[in-house]
Amino acid sequence: MEITKADTPVAPVASPALSPRLTVHQWRAGIAAWLGWTFDGLDMHLYTLVATPFVAELLAISNTRDAQVGKYGSIIQGGFLLGWALGGGFFGRIGDRLGRSHALSLTVLTYAAFTGLSFFAHTWWHLLIFRFLAALGIGGEWAVGASLLSETWPAKWRPWIAAVLQSGVNIGILVAVFAHRLLTAAPPRYLFLVGILPALLVFWIRRAVPETDEWQAAKVAARNKEPRVRELFAANTKRVTLWVIVVCAVSLTAHWAFMFWHQQHLRNLPDVLAMTDEAKNKLVDQAMFLVIFSSILGNFFCGWLARLFGYRLTIGAVFAAYFLCMCGAYFVPREHQALLWWFPCIGFCQGVFGLFTMYLPPLFPTLLRTTGAGFCYNIGRVTAAFGTVFFGTLHKIDQHGADYRTALLYASFLFIPAALAAIWLPHAKA
Repeated sequence: MEITKADTPVAPVASPALSPRLTVHQWRAGIAAWLGWTFDGLDMHLYTLVATPFVAELLAISNTRDAQVGKYGSIIQGGFLLGWALGGGFFGRIGDRLGRSHALSLTVLTYAAFTGLSFFAHTWWHLLIFRFLAALGIGGEWAVGASLLSETWPAKWRPWIAAVLQSGVNIGILVAVFAHRLLTAAPPRYLFLVGILPALLVFWIRRAVPETDEWQAAKVAARNKEPRVRELFAANTKRVTLWVIVVCAVSLTAHWAFMFWHQQHLRNLPDVLAMTDEAKNKLVDQAMFLVIFSSILGNFFCGWLARLFGYRLTIGAVFAAYFLCMCGAYFVPREHQALLWWFPCIGFCQGVFGLFTMYLPPLFPTLLRTTGAGFCYNIGRVTAAFGTVFFGTLHKIDQHGADYRTALLYASFLFIPAALAAIWLPHAKA
């Protein structure tokens, strides 16, 4: 489906980067966004690495396979994803009104502070509140960082800078894995103290990263008559908004079901239960490393595909591959050694989400850019929040306790409608 001049919401603006050389401001914007995303990945996944033992500790339950652990663990993760969605819209609006640099600083400070405060949780609902508030900043940082780069970096570089940005998230997750490995013998709550580190980035952003020329020009042109959020559903933007919401909501629900439940499934496999807690932690770290390292490779592969075939065809094809890999991993019961072979395949497909970074923001007018991208992408977090809890209820109870293989298998089928819906996304060449 081609976007015509009549229905495109993209406002014509001068390219910020027709020059073959990047300016100092462009480099600083790129570094700020990349570091923000790196720490996003760090704070995002600290909980998933210790969810089972920490929730069991907060519930005063010694058996980590107790169904209550899975129930409350999924509720906390659901609250996190809900906060992520709301943060995307809230800080997206701040980014459109106050500027990209100001909003970026606020998002980083928010997720760093509340991730660190998770250390002080003494009941499961304490942790739920802290994760929800941290997620507000993490969700907002995606929209703000993506808009910052889409307004400063050359269009021809966007698939590659999207891959680099998404790799920042992946590297942040690997840092979380490394921190978990260093603290494997410590109580789970100590891992959250690592999440305070991003706060130091704020001082540099406020000093070194200016607001974008495109945003400042749009503010002057608007003359205090800036577009309202409801204009995302106006005649010239409604179709784009709705289809982006559908694709993001369905795909992110399946993706986050995997990202949360595959680790809990791994810890509860019969051949893993006999391991010591330290050995289980190392196995979870190994699995996460395989997923995330292969995802970094997938980011650049998807960028290359987008250059050849465009964004929407690439997104649809990789979603289909994600379904096949997840289904292959969980169609039949497998021991942990067999699953370790499937994780790199699944992680490679996750590179598709890197494309959304540079693809979504330019679909919306400048003063609705972070609002539109943040709202549409992060509304998927709302469905993902409920989906994480819902799929957790589909677990099977055997003689060893809870088995989440069926939850992961059923979640994989959501990538089929996500791939089909991608056909209706706006056409755009990378």
